[in-house]
Amino acid sequence: MEESNRQKKIAGVLQNDIANVIQEMLREAGQMGIIVAVSKVSVTTDLSIAKVYLSVFPSDKATPLLEEITKLTPRIKHQIAQLTKNQLRKMPNLTFFNDDSLDYIEGIEKAVKGVDNPLQNPDLLEKRKKK
Repeated sequence: MEESNRQKKIAGVLQNDIANVIQEMLREAGQMGIIVAVSKVSVTTDLSIAKVYLSVFPSDKATPLLEEITKLTPRIKHQIAQLTKNQLRKMPNLTFFNDDSLDYIEGIEKAVKGVDNPLQNPDLLEKRKKK
C-alpha cells in the first residue's frame, strides 16, 4: 500500500532530525571516522511506529553501532520530540535497522566485473547459498 502524504511528510521530518541527532551524538562521543546516514524512514499508517534504516560506513562497525543506538533509543526519541514538538502531536516509536544495500550493490559490482566469478572459483558458491 502506498504511503499517504502525511506519512511521507512525517518521514521526511524524522529523517532529517534523526540524522542530525545521531551525528551530534557521535561527535559528543568522540567517534571519528564513522559516517552514519539515515537512508530511509517509513512510518506506519497510524503514525505510531517509525522504521529507521541507517547506512554505516565503514560497514564493519555497523552492528556494534546499531546496538549502541538501539540502547540510546529513548534519548534519541526525546531529542527528536523536542525538535518536532510544533510539528507532531505524538512522537512515533523508533526502531532502527541496518541498511546494507551498499554492501549488496558492491557484491553485485564485483560479480559483474569478474572479481568474484563463481564459474572460475566454485568455492564461492558455498558462500552464496542461503542458510
